[in-house]
Amino acid sequence: MAVLAAAAAADFALPNCPDKCGNLTIPYPFGVTKNCYMGPDFFINCTANGTAFLRRTNILVTNISVDLGEIQVQQYRAYDCYDEMGKRNHNIPWIWVAPPYTISGTKNKFMAIGCDTYATFRGYRANQERFITGCISFCDRLYSGEQDSCSGIGCCLTSIPDGLKNCTVTLASYYNHTYIRSFNPCSYAFVVQEGHFRFSDSSFQQLHNKELLPMILNWEIGNEPCDAAQETTQNSSCKAHSKCVNPNNRSTGYICQCLPGYEGNPYHPNGCQDIDECKASNSCSIGVCVNSPGDYSCKCPKGYKNDGMNPKSCIKDNRSKTILLLIISLGASGGFLLLVVGSLWIYWGMQKRKFIKLKEKYFKENGGLLLKQQLASQGGSMETTKLFTAEELEKATNNYHESRILGEGGYGTVYKGILPDNSVVAIKKSKVNGAPAQSDVFINEVIVLSQIKHRNVVRLLGCCLETPAPLLVYEFIVEGTLSEHIHKKIGKRSSLSWELRLNIATETAGALAYLHSSALMQIIHRDVKATNILLDEHYTAKVSDFGASRLIPLDQTQLTTLVQGTFGYLDPEYFLTNQLTEKSDVYSFGVVLMELLTSKVALSFARPEEDRNLANFFVRFMEEDRLNEVLDDDIVNERNVVTLKKVAEVAKRCVRLKGQDRPSMKEVAMELEGMRVTPKQPWGKSEVSSPEDTEYLLGSAMNSDAYFVDVRGDFGSRGATIGTTSGYDSIQIQMVMPYDGR
Repeated sequence: MAVLAAAAAADFALPNCPDKCGNLTIPYPFGVTKNCYMGPDFFINCTANGTAFLRRTNILVTNISVDLGEIQVQQYRAYDCYDEMGKRNHNIPWIWVAPPYTISGTKNKFMAIGCDTYATFRGYRANQERFITGCISFCDRLYSGEQDSCSGIGCCLTSIPDGLKNCTVTLASYYNHTYIRSFNPCSYAFVVQEGHFRFSDSSFQQLHNKELLPMILNWEIGNEPCDAAQETTQNSSCKAHSKCVNPNNRSTGYICQCLPGYEGNPYHPNGCQDIDECKASNSCSIGVCVNSPGDYSCKCPKGYKNDGMNPKSCIKDNRSKTILLLIISLGASGGFLLLVVGSLWIYWGMQKRKFIKLKEKYFKENGGLLLKQQLASQGGSMETTKLFTAEELEKATNNYHESRILGEGGYGTVYKGILPDNSVVAIKKSKVNGAPAQSDVFINEVIVLSQIKHRNVVRLLGCCLETPAPLLVYEFIVEGTLSEHIHKKIGKRSSLSWELRLNIATETAGALAYLHSSALMQIIHRDVKATNILLDEHYTAKVSDFGASRLIPLDQTQLTTLVQGTFGYLDPEYFLTNQLTEKSDVYSFGVVLMELLTSKVALSFARPEEDRNLANFFVRFMEEDRLNEVLDDDIVNERNVVTLKKVAEVAKRCVRLKGQDRPSMKEVAMELEGMRVTPKQPWGKSEVSSPEDTEYLLGSAMNSDAYFVDVRGDFGSRGATIGTTSGYDSIQIQMVMPYDGR
C-alpha cells in the first residue's frame, strides 16, 4: 500500500500535533489529540502502548494513505467450529463501517476456507441499496502441497463492489463437518486485502492461530463531489498545489492529491511542496538542470538546442545542415513524391488485406465454421440468421456506451441497440475473447435458437462474428422479467393479477412443451426460472436464456451432462444422477408455478432452514392442508379459489422426486389451458391492447426487492458462487443467455 512519500519538506500533522502512534504515521486530516484532526470521523485513538484504533471503535489501524484516500485496518475473521460430539462453537463478527468510510471493492476480496462451508457477505451503500454475495467450498481431504488456488476446493473467493458500509458475514455448513471433522473441524470467512492471504495446505492451522487480517477502507472528505465543493474556496479542503479528485462513481465526497511535480500532504495548511527534480540523478542528460515550481527544464550548452517544444531534453543544433538538406530534398521532390504515393498505396492495400484477414480470423475463433456445420447438420443455413457488421452494431449501441447496458452476466453484457430503421434490439457482447469454451456457449445458443419458431420464445434476429468477442442480436422485450413483477422489484409499476399470471404460466408451459415435443429436435432448456421468462408490452410470456440448453437427438431420451441449473429450481433427480431429461424442465416449471401462486422466491435464506427451498415448503403446506397460508393474498378471491387449488395440484405433481412420476410439459400445458378463464375483453386470452385493460389486470405498485441464488459446479470438489440480481444483471451457473431481459 502506497503511503505519503517521506520528503524532508513534507508536513504530516498540524503544527504542535503528534504525527506518530507507535510506528504508524498520522497525517492530517487524521489526528490523535483534540484540534489535531479535521473532524470526529478522523480521530485516531492512540493507546499508551502505541496501538491506534479508528475513532471510538476496536478497529485497529495499521496504515494511512492521504494520496489514495485509504486506510489499512485489521478485521476479525469469522469462524464456525464443531467438536467431536458435533457441538457448534462459532463467532461471526459484524463489520462496522460508517461514512466517510466504505470497504474498498478494488483492494479486497471475500474469502471462505473450509471443507463443508458456505458463507455470505451483505452490505449497504449510502442510499440503502443492498448487496449480497457469497461462495461455497467443499473437499474430502487436505491437499498436501498441491492445492494453492482458491477455486472451490477447500477455499473460495468472490469480489465485492465499492461503497459498502455496515456489512455482515454469515458462515455455516451443510453437514456440520460430520464427514470431515477429523481433519477439518472449522470453517472461516473474512474480507481481506487482496494479496495478503494465500490459500495453502497450512491455511487451516494459520487461521486457527490468527484472528486478525488486513482490510482496506476508503475514506473521503465531506458529502459533496469536487464541482460542488470548489464553488467556494472555503468549502474545499484541498490546499496549495493540490487538486480535488472524485475517487469513484460510488463516492459522495472527494479526496485531495498533490499536483504533478509536488509532494506532501494536500490537506495540510502549508499544502504540497515543490519537488526539486534537479537533485535527482540524470534529470538532464545534456545541459544544466533548472528547477521551477512543479517542473524543471534543461539549459542546453553551445551547439545544442531544446528538442522542439520539449524543454527537458537537448539535441544537436543542425540548422545549417538542415538548409542544405532542404535544397537537396527539393531537387528530388518529384521522385520522392511518387515514391511516397506508391508506398502509401501499397500500405493501404496491405492494411485492407490485413483487416480482411483479421475479420476472417475472428470469424473462425468465434465459431463461424462450426456454426455453418451445425446449421447445415440441423437442416438450416446461414440465411436463417442475419449477419450484422461490427460497424452496424457499434453505431446501434453508441459504441457500446455504458448508458446502453441493460444487464451483465457471467459470460456477457447485454446492450440496448437502435438499428437504422429505428427498431430496438438487445445485443449481447461476450466478455471472453477467443476462448474455445465461450465459443461453444455462443454456438450452442445460436443452434438452439435457430431451431425454435414460437411466439412465446425470445426471437434471435442475427449475430456478428467479425469482432474479437461474438455478438448476438435479439428482439427487445420491454417489460423485463416475470421475477421482477411477481416479487415486486423496485422499478416495475405493479404486480400481476391472477388472470395474467395464469395466462403467463399457460404460455410458458406451451413454449416448453413445444421445445420438448414439437421442435425439429427435442430441446431441453435446463434453466427454467422466473428470471428467464420475459414479458413484452402485451404481457405475453417469452422464454429466454438458452445458453445452457441442449439439443437431444430423436433416438435418445436422456443425456449425461455436467449438472447445470439454479438452486431452488434444480431437479434433485438430475442433480444426483446427471441424467438430463425433459422432466428436469417440468420440475423447474413447477417451482415457477409455486412462485406465481405465492409471490415467494424459489430459494431464500431468510426463511427457516426447512423452508428455504420453496418446493419443499409448498408441498409440505399442501400435505398439511394449509395451502391458503402460502398463497399470495393479492391474487386470492372467492371466484378463483378452485382454480388456484387445481394449479397448486399441478405444481405439486411437477416437483415429484422421481421424473417418471411427473407429468409431461404437454400434459401440463393442456391442463393449464383448460383452467384458464377467458376474460370478456377485446384482447382474447392473453394479450393486452390498451392501458386501461392493462391497468385492470395489474395489482398494486411494487416496492420491495427479490434476490436469487445460483450455484456453479457439483458439491464433490467444486466451489460455487452465491450472488444477487438487480435490473438486467445476472450471475449464471455456467452458460448465460445473451439477453434475459434484466
